[in-house]
Amino acid sequence: MFEIRSYHYIPEKFDAYKKWAIEEAVPFLKENLNVVGFWIDNGRAPEITGEDPQQHKHGVANITWIIKWNSEAERKNGFDNVLGGEGWKDIWSRHPDAKGYLQMEARFAEEL
Repeated sequence: MFEIRSYHYIPEKFDAYKKWAIEEAVPFLKENLNVVGFWIDNGRAPEITGEDPQQHKHGVANITWIIKWNSEAERKNGFDNVLGGEGWKDIWSRHPDAKGYLQMEARFAEEL
C-alpha cells in the first residue's frame, strides 16, 4: 500500500520550510520510513487541465511525499514509533512554523 501525502504550506514561510525539510526532515524520514519519494515545489507554474480545471483555494500542494507500507498495522506502528520518537521530536522542535500547514491530504493506493 502506498500513502500519498500532499501539503499546502503557507507561502510566506515556504523557503524556511524548504530548508528545514531538505536539511533535516527528509533525511530522517527516508532513513526511518520506506519513503518512495519526497517532492518540494520548485516554483514552476502547475499545469491544470481537464474539462473543468479549477485551482484549489490554496493553490496546488507544494509538498508531496509517498511512503510504502506493507499493512495498516505497519503504518500505525511506523507513525507511532518514528514520528513519536525522540529523533523526530528533536527535528520537529526546529520546524519553522508547525502551524503553517493550510491543508494536508493523505490518499492511499495499491501497487498494480
